[in-house]
Amino acid sequence: MKEKFGVSGFTLKVIAIISMCIDHVGAVLFPQYLVLRIIGRLAFPLFAFLLVEGFMHTTDIKKYTIRIGLFALLSEIPFDLAFNHKLVDFSHQNIFFTLFLALLFMIVATKIHRVSLRILLWLLILGAAFIGGVDYSFAGVLIIVVFYYNYGYRRNQLIYFTIMNLAFWGMTVQAFACMAVIPIWFYNGERGRKMKYFFYLFYPLHLLVIYGIFWYSRH
Repeated sequence: MKEKFGVSGFTLKVIAIISMCIDHVGAVLFPQYLVLRIIGRLAFPLFAFLLVEGFMHTTDIKKYTIRIGLFALLSEIPFDLAFNHKLVDFSHQNIFFTLFLALLFMIVATKIHRVSLRILLWLLILGAAFIGGVDYSFAGVLIIVVFYYNYGYRRNQLIYFTIMNLAFWGMTVQAFACMAVIPIWFYNGERGRKMKYFFYLFYPLHLLVIYGIFWYSRH
């Protein structure tokens, strides 16, 4: 069967993890080179978009949510070591926690029909994102929600993402996240190659490698 024109989900994931790795190398090892952080801005919107795709296509939302939550926990020590150089630090939590809370938000949207309860649970989720110090805070969760509520309308997804990204972070380095609209626009809806656990495992493992390099360079 001939593949559709454009890029698959697998390709978007590869772009996202390469961007993320460059960003983290820049943040921890070469903070003087802003270009590395600029390249890294592609990662979060790609992961946000792909999370919604995964949510809409998964056959077992319970397993999907547990998997995201499990890797949030497994990744926290590598995250704290790489960015805070401590074994445990509760001031800032890794991106898997952001994805996990966004998943809960979407689950509430589909499973809870009582409006007052739905709003209460949403506020609790956004509050947890803010107080818990997850990556990109509550804004990250809301951006994922925007992708969710505009699912199937690619143009709207990208317009609203761009507006929200600039509204939350203005013309800071995070403005370069808007570059992610280009690969997302060319997403062809195909899953592509299946290397599911590679992408999950890459996150904590690459953080451990970066921390190892950081520690070695200072001893």
